[in-house]
Amino acid sequence: MRIHIATDHAGLEFSRTLVDHLTNGGHEVVDHGPTGYDALDDYPAFCINAAQAVARDQAAGVRTLGVVFGGSGNGEQIAANKVTGIRAALVWSMDTAILAREHNDANVISIGARQHTVEEAIRYIDAFIAEPFSGDERHVRRIAQLLEYETTGDIAGKGVDRLDA
Repeated sequence: MRIHIATDHAGLEFSRTLVDHLTNGGHEVVDHGPTGYDALDDYPAFCINAAQAVARDQAAGVRTLGVVFGGSGNGEQIAANKVTGIRAALVWSMDTAILAREHNDANVISIGARQHTVEEAIRYIDAFIAEPFSGDERHVRRIAQLLEYETTGDIAGKGVDRLDA
């Protein structure tokens, strides 16, 4: 599987460990940066680039997922979720890692590098990658509603308050 990763300065050292771990696990890893430590770096472009690559690969039929991380993982998740077609989940436990895939078919996860040990984060990432989407009708329906809103600004018949109304 191809795995796109991105971070900010808080996760830079972890990203190097993660690249080795995933590569040794047989994955193709694409690192979207940063390449060097800068305490004042801006993570949005790195995370957006990783998310865009996931969306592009998935549209082309490539088996791919993404992992973004920073100090808390919050900003990185928000950045990734700005990309059309991305469902990025903030992961802080094994349950959230597994449910992100099983119920939400998340294609990107975000982890707080300052919130977890390297070993914990790797366990969450491995669980996320290994977990298939359940395909249950209720989850498929809800994901379709999210995509509908993302592309039209509405969910037909669901009472969404339109921004342009």
